[in-house]
Amino acid sequence: MATALAPGVSRKLKKVLETRTDSPDLLASLGALSTFYVQNTPQARRNLKSSVEQRSLAINRHFLDASLPAEKSLDRVEGEVNALSDSWKKIEEALSSCSASTGDIISTTERLQQELGVITQRQEIVSCFLQDYQLSNEEIHALREEDIDEKFFKALLHVQEIHSNCKVLLRTHHQRAGLELMDMMSVYQEGAYERLCRWVQVECKKLGDTDNPEVSELLRKAVRCLKERPVLFKYCAEEVATMRHHALFRRFISALTRGGPGGLPRPIEVHAHDPLRYVGDMLGWLHQALASERELIAALLDPEAISDSGPANRRHSVREGDSSKGESDITSVLDRIFEGACRPFKVRVEQVLQSQPSLIVSYKLSNTLEFYGYTISELLGVDTALCNTIWSLRDATQRTFFNILKSRGEKLLRYPPLVAVDLSPPPAVREGISLLLELINTYNSMMVSASGKGLNFDPVISAILDPIIQMCEQAAEAQKSKGTLARRGRTSSDTSGNKRDSISVDAILSKNLSTSVLSGESSSKVYLINCLSAIEEPLMGQEVATSYVNNLRSMIGTHVRALVEKEADSILTKCGLSSKMSYIKNYSSTDSKDNARPLADVVETSPQMLLECLKAFYGLVTGTEGSLLEFEQLQVPRLRSDACYGLARALAEAYELIYKAVMDPKNCYPDPRSLVKHSPEQIRTILEI
Repeated sequence: MATALAPGVSRKLKKVLETRTDSPDLLASLGALSTFYVQNTPQARRNLKSSVEQRSLAINRHFLDASLPAEKSLDRVEGEVNALSDSWKKIEEALSSCSASTGDIISTTERLQQELGVITQRQEIVSCFLQDYQLSNEEIHALREEDIDEKFFKALLHVQEIHSNCKVLLRTHHQRAGLELMDMMSVYQEGAYERLCRWVQVECKKLGDTDNPEVSELLRKAVRCLKERPVLFKYCAEEVATMRHHALFRRFISALTRGGPGGLPRPIEVHAHDPLRYVGDMLGWLHQALASERELIAALLDPEAISDSGPANRRHSVREGDSSKGESDITSVLDRIFEGACRPFKVRVEQVLQSQPSLIVSYKLSNTLEFYGYTISELLGVDTALCNTIWSLRDATQRTFFNILKSRGEKLLRYPPLVAVDLSPPPAVREGISLLLELINTYNSMMVSASGKGLNFDPVISAILDPIIQMCEQAAEAQKSKGTLARRGRTSSDTSGNKRDSISVDAILSKNLSTSVLSGESSSKVYLINCLSAIEEPLMGQEVATSYVNNLRSMIGTHVRALVEKEADSILTKCGLSSKMSYIKNYSSTDSKDNARPLADVVETSPQMLLECLKAFYGLVTGTEGSLLEFEQLQVPRLRSDACYGLARALAEAYELIYKAVMDPKNCYPDPRSLVKHSPEQIRTILEI
């Protein structure tokens, strides 16, 4: 049985057994111990504690030896810090003494800096004032001595700005300075404008030396500046107008007589034998010259431009009044330029008119002058010398044209033609229509101005056709006095009486009357209708003659109705019904028919009289005793058909009136069916209506 250990030993043994041999601290301790514990002997084990203490003491001694230089260095640093502290105290004392001695200097410096700021501000104000209210020496030199260039206009612009600024200065308490500066600037400004005006006049004189001069930008700017002085601007505009006036006159005469360089284009007067080309070439040359001159003057005067040389408060707005004033200036200058060309142009056109051109040529000349009159007036203005010349020549040409037409019409009226046997229109009608159609073609193909203003052609139509119609009316009046004209070449006399006694059918039909015979009045109507139709038909479809064609159609309709009424009355008269119709109409229009006398008791409308007259009417209508007039001498089939239809309708209406009167019981006809054997519908059927 094992013996028990002592408590102390047991406790130590237990502690040793519980110690972990793999812990890092133990391993590190053993590693350090192995460096100096080399022999594992009893003596070494007994001296282990002292060996460890000696090792610790050696390490501490080595540490003290190694830290001794650092300690010495720290001692030196401490000495230097103490020296710096002493120096800082000395400096602080020196600064305190300097601050006390330089305080006056610092306050003086601050005061001077404030004064410098005020002086600098005043200097800036003076510089701005001098810039806004004074000219520099270079600007004064540019205004008075140097040539006209961009420097001059910049200086002039500055003068105008100063002048405008002085007006603002006058509204402050510096009025005296403002007035003095304004007077000074006015002197500079007026002198500059006068110098600029003389320079512009010299430059404008050079514009007359060439045909197509170029306007420099400098000259254009100078003219815009002169608009601030209307009087000076007017002098320059007059100078331009005068120089270009002489240049244009020379060019126009040269174009008329010598032509272009080398003979091309040829002189305009080479074509003097051809009035249309001659006048047209002159007008074309003037129009082309007007376009180029207007471009030149507009480039020079430039009415729409905003003047770069004006004051600032005027540069930023374009006034409508200025634009219209500029356009008026251009118009007046162009009018003056083209005054010189008016007389040679007018003389040559009047020479053309004196050569008595033909009717067509006169009309074409009038149209050409009218076209160029509107075209040039759009560029030059209405109330100008050239436009007035063109309009006066247009009026003279129109007078020549209408005088020719008047002479032609008077000749037709003086010697009216005889009426043909077939009542056809005379040759004068065809000639007049042919001439009118040629004029209409000319009118339709003529030039129209850009404004779209066309010529009124109605006076031309009236001047040609009215005398022809009057001539036909005179011939028709002469035809009335020649008696009746047979459609088939036969004539007969009318010996009808006014007897009211009983008439037999044979007596009525034996009067040697033929319904196919035209009286003198009817033949004149037919002749007029043929003439008017011959005028109307070629003009149908011509838009320019629409109004006149409508009038002709109305006249033809009136003559056709008169012809139908005349022939219907003639047929009723031949049948003896005309006089009966008046009684029947009067009876029908009587208010008190009950108190009126019956038609059967009236001699004119007695049954026997009506019976004989109606038998004759039936004979004519049915064709057993003759035939109705067919108006074969009307040359237009449509009018012929209308006349036949109108005649048949008039007869049918007359018969219907008689039929109603006979069938009315109030008229006391004993046997009305024996009198009117046919109803109105049957008569219409027989007459084919």
